[in-house]
Amino acid sequence: MDNYCYDNLALSQLIRKEKSAKMRLKLLAVLHFQDGKSRYQIASYLKVSRTSVNRWISNYLSHGLHGLEEKKHPGRPSGLSESQQVQLTNYIDNITENSKLDKFKGTDIQNYIDREFGIKYEISNIYKILARLGYNSPSNY
Repeated sequence: MDNYCYDNLALSQLIRKEKSAKMRLKLLAVLHFQDGKSRYQIASYLKVSRTSVNRWISNYLSHGLHGLEEKKHPGRPSGLSESQQVQLTNYIDNITENSKLDKFKGTDIQNYIDREFGIKYEISNIYKILARLGYNSPSNY
């Protein structure tokens, strides 16, 4: 863990170089905190919630600059269960192996998922599902 606290000059230089507006805001909060401002004053000055300021300062004091970095968000869980994904994979493999279709399209998979599982996906999400299942080349479907 990086427990190193930066002095105000170093923080000011980091703020000027930082490209992310969100990170600049966090660094400004730390700078004001180190100047002796209260967390309430910092929140008011930066026009953010006191809860955010509390979290940023605590993370900085515990983990240094790494504590201010954005964490990866897990995103929305898949609408298809594992067994449905297996069924879909088997369907795609069966169609592509015994292909009677000249060209297997994403809309075919979209319709299959809707018909079999009652889940409606935008076509862009169908291609994301296919990539996640290992069907990366559009020529495979």
